[in-house]
Amino acid sequence: MTRARLFGAALLTLLVVVTATGVVYAKYQSRKLFAERETLRVARDELAVEWRQIQLELATFAAHGHVEALARRELKMHVPAWGEIRIVEP
Repeated sequence: MTRARLFGAALLTLLVVVTATGVVYAKYQSRKLFAERETLRVARDELAVEWRQIQLELATFAAHGHVEALARRELKMHVPAWGEIRIVEP
């Protein structure tokens, strides 16, 4: 075998090894990113559920009946009678 052929075969073998290593690395990165995406998707879904619960809780607390009951119970407030109302003019 001539030197040129031996050099060509060695170069070709090196290129095949480098290419195979690149394919393995790309597959590793792909699996790693897929696992990270799935983790983030689960976290996103959990946050969406928590957000809906917070929105429901906020709507409940902002409801007129809840605010009125809280004012009566905690602050001892009541709806004034007509005789208790005073109109202040500037």
